[in-house]
Amino acid sequence: MFRRLRENGPALLVPAAWLVVAATALGVVSTHALFVAHVVMSVLLVAFVAASWRDMAEGVLRTWKLVVLAGTPVTLAGVAGFLALDGTLGVSPEALLAVSLYGWALLPAVGFARTRRRVEAGARIYDFGAVCCVAGALGVAVAPSATLTAVALAVVGAGQTAGILDATLRY
Repeated sequence: MFRRLRENGPALLVPAAWLVVAATALGVVSTHALFVAHVVMSVLLVAFVAASWRDMAEGVLRTWKLVVLAGTPVTLAGVAGFLALDGTLGVSPEALLAVSLYGWALLPAVGFARTRRRVEAGARIYDFGAVCCVAGALGVAVAPSATLTAVALAVVGAGQTAGILDATLRY
């Protein structure tokens, strides 16, 4: 059962994570809830990589292991950003939260680009995923309102969800 969760969990967690981020941008979900989600994701990322270390030793899976490894400190930057909101850490919470947001918007783009070069089936989906990651990140950077920020986040989420669903269902 645990193996099944490792194989299928990301296909549920990726869209859920972006939905929570977009909902937070709209004020529907509290920043405290997003903080809790960051803590939970940090634990899940470490557990996922530890449990999957050998399975992700080569090929496309190695690429994604590296994405998750790079994403773990990116997620922890988000945790630190939320902790810094009260000013006691003496660091910019905005900078740390930006590292987390843009890191997770863009790291998968690298994974999609590398995956695309190594697979025949689904190559267009990985192109779509990479383009959505970059376009969504740019959209967030220039969005003049919370609504357009949420739309840009939905673009990131749609691209990443398409890629992870393809990988889960096809491989």
